[in-house]
Amino acid sequence: MNNNFFKSDASSDKIKELHVKSVEDTYSNNIKRFVLGDNTSRILLQDPKLLLFVLSRYKFVSKMINGSSKVLEVGCQEGFGAVVVADTVGHLHGVDFFAPFISSCNERFSSYNLNLSFDNHDMLDGPVHGDFDAVFSLDVIEHIEKNTEEIFMRNIVSSLKDTTGGKVIIGTPTLESQKYASKNSKIGHVNCKTGDELINLCSKYFHNIFLFSMNDEVVHTGFLPMSHYIFAVCSEKKIEKKGL
Repeated sequence: MNNNFFKSDASSDKIKELHVKSVEDTYSNNIKRFVLGDNTSRILLQDPKLLLFVLSRYKFVSKMINGSSKVLEVGCQEGFGAVVVADTVGHLHGVDFFAPFISSCNERFSSYNLNLSFDNHDMLDGPVHGDFDAVFSLDVIEHIEKNTEEIFMRNIVSSLKDTTGGKVIIGTPTLESQKYASKNSKIGHVNCKTGDELINLCSKYFHNIFLFSMNDEVVHTGFLPMSHYIFAVCSEKKIEKKGL
């Protein structure tokens, strides 16, 4: 046992034994090291706190759809937050229109027996068929041009089971936050919204919309114009009408 420790007698054999027991699953089960995707690795080195905020968003989603049997994530990127949600649902299927992200997910997650799957899909092309109980999309709608946002939303709604049940969660930076956004973020953020604008969009497809705010990793229901990020939690899908 002592061969695994720095050559010092300062720590007792008992402490060393307890330490080995605390990490024994890692070594006895031969758990392989998980590698982050290239873009996630870049963020970790350049702006590590952003990954904390991202994981907090996924934690919020995991609480809202806890117990769902089949969930769709639209815009999964490199699957960084997927395991947070997958831990609370039966199965999580992630899609993204950027092929390198999906290739990275399938390559990195294939060695693990997880309730996750990934595929290429552009949500503007049509729904994802699979009878999903819940659909969520984080940091995507702000990249969808306004003249196509209703196509995006219709296809998300059509990916739910063919009932009025199911939940949809849309998360996005607020319009008010953009004066603090980086130059690169502003280039891609073509459709940021105020809280009222997001509610109005989601109200076309759902009877119930609950709006939550987020600043850094803290979710709250405070003053909307001071929020950096917002979630619309939607339930009770409206019966499809002509023109929707």
